[in-house]
Amino acid sequence: MKLPPSYRNWLSAFGTVTALCGFLAFFVLQIISLIINENIVYLGLLTYIIIPGFIVLGLVAIPIGMYRKRKQIKKEGLSAQEGWPKIDLNDTATQNAITIFVVVSVVFVLLTVVGTWKAYHYSESVAFCGTLCHQVMEPEHTTYQNSPHARVKCVECHVGEGADWLVKSKISGLRQVFKTIAGSYPRPIPTPIENLRPARETCERCHWPEKFYAHKIRNEKHFIADSANTEWNIILKMKVGAEHASLGNTSGSHWHINTDYEIDYVYDDDKRESIPWVRLINKVTGDVMVFVDEENPLPDSTVITLPTRVMDCMDCHNRPSHNFLSPPIYVNNLLAANGHLQAIPWFKKSAMEALNDPYNTLDSAFLGIRETMLSWYSNEYPELLQQHNAEISNAVGLIQKAFALNAFPKMGVTYSNYPQHIGHMETKGCFRCHDDKHTTTDGRVISKDCNLCHTIIGQGTVSSFATSDINSGLEFTHPVDIGSDWKDYFCSDCHNTLFP
Repeated sequence: MKLPPSYRNWLSAFGTVTALCGFLAFFVLQIISLIINENIVYLGLLTYIIIPGFIVLGLVAIPIGMYRKRKQIKKEGLSAQEGWPKIDLNDTATQNAITIFVVVSVVFVLLTVVGTWKAYHYSESVAFCGTLCHQVMEPEHTTYQNSPHARVKCVECHVGEGADWLVKSKISGLRQVFKTIAGSYPRPIPTPIENLRPARETCERCHWPEKFYAHKIRNEKHFIADSANTEWNIILKMKVGAEHASLGNTSGSHWHINTDYEIDYVYDDDKRESIPWVRLINKVTGDVMVFVDEENPLPDSTVITLPTRVMDCMDCHNRPSHNFLSPPIYVNNLLAANGHLQAIPWFKKSAMEALNDPYNTLDSAFLGIRETMLSWYSNEYPELLQQHNAEISNAVGLIQKAFALNAFPKMGVTYSNYPQHIGHMETKGCFRCHDDKHTTTDGRVISKDCNLCHTIIGQGTVSSFATSDINSGLEFTHPVDIGSDWKDYFCSDCHNTLFP
């Protein structure tokens, strides 16, 4: 085929070969994806991001090569042509060049539209977010798959609607790609995310504050680390809203997102665990109350230098999709779900002994859990190991599986790296503010009274279970007798370790 002399150069030839190979590869990969009909993350990356990049590279190289060749021709005096090239439709070479340009342009535009659409949806998919950079996102992706939001796409919470946050997320994503390639990302990934989009623009797209909920019943099962793995049940009436739904967010824990109020707070640590200053603004009356931690009072000059945050859903529900359970909790869950484990004497005690050690790799964790549990029985109760050898060996496998779902040694991830602020068992949680120590100048206090959020209507062992009517409630009884010490300390003072 006759083409202009300027086309005859190595750069344009390279561009042509690269673009043609890219087009061919794109069509072949499309056929493969239709045949396989599975969401293979690296196939999507190759088809919609990498291959189109080579096509564009080839198409750009062709005119650049022609421009350089034309300058060379003029410099060598081989052509007297000056200025822009003349388009002569009677010339065969020009006709061929225009035909090729039009055909390639049409095909390129069509592929660009389809490819861009596909690339956009591919980059917004859970597979792209969770499995492309496998080691980095493995902890988040694993816990996400076992969360209540497992059918909600990552981008619906981390990006949300609107072009501005889409652009921000893509720019941030490029920075994260470079860090991943360079291996310079932190282990574990730090939280909370400072630039996370406000919950009112993401969470509240589904969980809208105008839809009020009244009280609900919560049943918890705990197991004591004794020879019988004694089951301890506690039934709570959770005051998530007012007593009746018609009263709205006038009381209960969800009062904190009442749209008539705004709660601001200052934190002086990177986990938002230490909150020395809280401000409550009544938007209706304009009244403002400032609560200061009397044990950590800060002058106004210091307060204005610290980060201030407007409280939203994420300040309590900070692990809605990536909740890393602590060993006491997932061992309790195993015992509750597998009745035969309760029949193994000292099962919880031996499991907690095995999970008390740090592990650097998953393989060493699996080996360490098995050896520690078997050694514990061998040293403490060898006769039990002989009687329940098969049951204990099978139970070890369940502990190993639960560990792998909640701890990721390669990324340095354990439950302690990602504290959960809802509740107050293993972290201060609610007690970050509700500690009877945050007071105003006129003596008002943020109360520590647990009955503000819940009342206990049942507690105890299976054989000795105390109950009350739905409106009265019981005083808390600690499963292990510690007297009245539980009134003077926070739960997390003991339970923030691997204490069972």
